[in-house]
Amino acid sequence: MPTSQPDASGSFEDRATPDALLHARTGTEVSPEDVVLASGKDITPHNLEWARRKLAAEGPAALDKLLP
Repeated sequence: MPTSQPDASGSFEDRATPDALLHARTGTEVSPEDVVLASGKDITPHNLEWARRKLAAEGPAALDKLLP
């Protein structure tokens, strides 16, 4: 029984997803809860305060830095 294998004929650049499509932010306001969840942490008062400080220092790019 033949097994299917990915087509290896294309170059990596042909198959790679462009960076612009990898970011999840949709242009809406980034909340501290978004930053906490993107970091993989639980939403706790301590983590929310950390996220507020991170957003104050880095702006919405803080979320982009946590996501692929």
